[in-house]
Amino acid sequence: MSLFDLTVRNVKRNFRLYSIYLFSMIIGVIIQFTFSSLMYNGDIMDALQNRDNFRNGVAIASVVVFLFIIFFILYANSFFMKQRKKEFGMYLLHGLSERQITIMVFYETLILSTISLVTGVLLGGLLSKLFGMLLLRLMQYDQVISLSFPVQSILSTAGLFLLLAVIISVQSHIMVNRVQLMELFHAKQKADKPVRVSAVPALLSVLMLVLSFAVISSGKGSVFWQDYPAWSMIGVTGGILGGTYLFFRQFAGWLLQRLSRSRKYHEGNTVLWTSSLRFQIRGNTLNLTFITLFSAVIMMLMCFMTINYKVQFDAVGRNLPNDIAFQSLDQQTNSRIDGMIRDSDHEIRFHLTQEGVAVTPVSDMHTLVENPEYYSADVLLVAEHTYNELIAQRGDDEVVELQGNEAVGLAQGSDFPRVYGAGEQPEFTVQAGAETVFKLAEIKDYAYLGWASDPVRSMVYKPAVLIISDEAYGQLSGGGADAELRTFEIYGLHNARNAEALSKEIHAIVTQTPGAYYSSFADVYSKQIESSSLMLFASGFLSLIAVFALASIIYFKQLREATDERLQYSILRKIGVGSRQLKQVIRKQLVFVFLPPLLLGITYSWFIIKYYILDSVAGYSGLTAMVWGIMGVYFLIYLLLYHSSTNLYYKIVSENP
Repeated sequence: MSLFDLTVRNVKRNFRLYSIYLFSMIIGVIIQFTFSSLMYNGDIMDALQNRDNFRNGVAIASVVVFLFIIFFILYANSFFMKQRKKEFGMYLLHGLSERQITIMVFYETLILSTISLVTGVLLGGLLSKLFGMLLLRLMQYDQVISLSFPVQSILSTAGLFLLLAVIISVQSHIMVNRVQLMELFHAKQKADKPVRVSAVPALLSVLMLVLSFAVISSGKGSVFWQDYPAWSMIGVTGGILGGTYLFFRQFAGWLLQRLSRSRKYHEGNTVLWTSSLRFQIRGNTLNLTFITLFSAVIMMLMCFMTINYKVQFDAVGRNLPNDIAFQSLDQQTNSRIDGMIRDSDHEIRFHLTQEGVAVTPVSDMHTLVENPEYYSADVLLVAEHTYNELIAQRGDDEVVELQGNEAVGLAQGSDFPRVYGAGEQPEFTVQAGAETVFKLAEIKDYAYLGWASDPVRSMVYKPAVLIISDEAYGQLSGGGADAELRTFEIYGLHNARNAEALSKEIHAIVTQTPGAYYSSFADVYSKQIESSSLMLFASGFLSLIAVFALASIIYFKQLREATDERLQYSILRKIGVGSRQLKQVIRKQLVFVFLPPLLLGITYSWFIIKYYILDSVAGYSGLTAMVWGIMGVYFLIYLLLYHSSTNLYYKIVSENP
């Protein structure tokens, strides 16, 4: 019998053992092929406004997906190989060399890779249409997607799994070559020893986690993050990593030890499920720590990308509130641009010509805005009635009423908008002929003109704007050596999101005047929406891979532990423990494994998302419910994994050892 025949018979005989590994590989093929095929789908490329950005984004994400799949499959293979140590020992005992075993493993991997490739490409081709439609739906495009199997995607996927076959063979050869024959036979007889536990490190783990949560919940405006950001980051990271490890290494063991000393320990089935867990702590610590942190990262990634996607639709309008706005030029050029807009497919909703006075700031710009480097060097003073006129056209509830030297600063994108009470108003001084001092009554997270934009570079800079009373503006509008009167043409259009072509034409005219301000909603909308949609889509794929990686870790771990404990469960059945009670023992045992990582992972992700993302976008509605929805979906997935694991565990231990 040849090595190839032996390989085929081995796969058929142990198909259940191979099935989970095969399933992991098929999932890897589906994800790799589906994602890479998006780059070569003509229907998707035809619908996009920024094809080069999309290709670059997909290429970068494909590399990440590629690497993730490699580590995912290699981790599954490492578990798979550990389960087969006794089998490899038999082969060595019957005269096979390490080289022959490596060749046999290579054949196995080729067989499984071929099955995975054919199955995964067929399923991936069907799913690529569905995912392509989902991607364009996220971008709010109505393009029809056809079913396709791009040759480039098939070749890249096949190349990936051929590379994996080689790497897996090398990995298997190293493992077989390093382990002694007697160790191979007794690999499954090695039992984990119970970890020595103490109340001090157990309580230390809880203290580290509590302190980490306290620093996180203090918010980024607290003294920890404002004055000691590096130390706070190191402390929180160390507290979470060390606290999580000690929680599973010491606190869980200490808790089980306390249960074993309770009066009711020998009542019911407590002794059955706790005694097994105490011996598994050493082997489960790293896995449970990894699963906890991995779960938190998955949820934070999906929450952040979903919030980013959701916010972009409103954020583009907040960053560029005017459909088209530019600094007035000569009368002939203004009339030419107006004619171009009126002759386009975009009906004019309103057109305002408004003025402001550009002055030089004397006070530190940090008093007015949080990131002065994003703003113009000068400050534009706008009269109260001029500002309110534009607000009325927009339909926003942002009207101001000012008196004397009161002023309102506009700092769109500010994380800390505020209203100052009487006696608390900071002063802001400008140079307009003579120095003029204004008292800031409010800092608004709002834009009058919005970002200056460019069809290629997107957002360039923000004009710094200060709204002042009509009385103060009347006194300053006479100007001086340090004051400049500027006039702006502001248009509101119908269907402004599709005005890229019109914006390019107007931008080319306006920028012939050096330093002239120009802003267009369309310059940014398609770029922001397409990029945020791609980021959400790519993060969804990565999360999908991560969930299956997590499922594989759990499944392979339960498969090994259940196989090792079949003898113990066989003894329990012989002494009269029924199937119902065995199922209860397994459920309680696995709850102790599943529940702490889930609760800790949700807690980590919620604290970080709540205090560092949700609080920064408090003006957007529905985001908190969306975050809890994502965590709820993850909880349901985890619940399904729990039920599936309990069934798998019971099925394995019910077999004769």
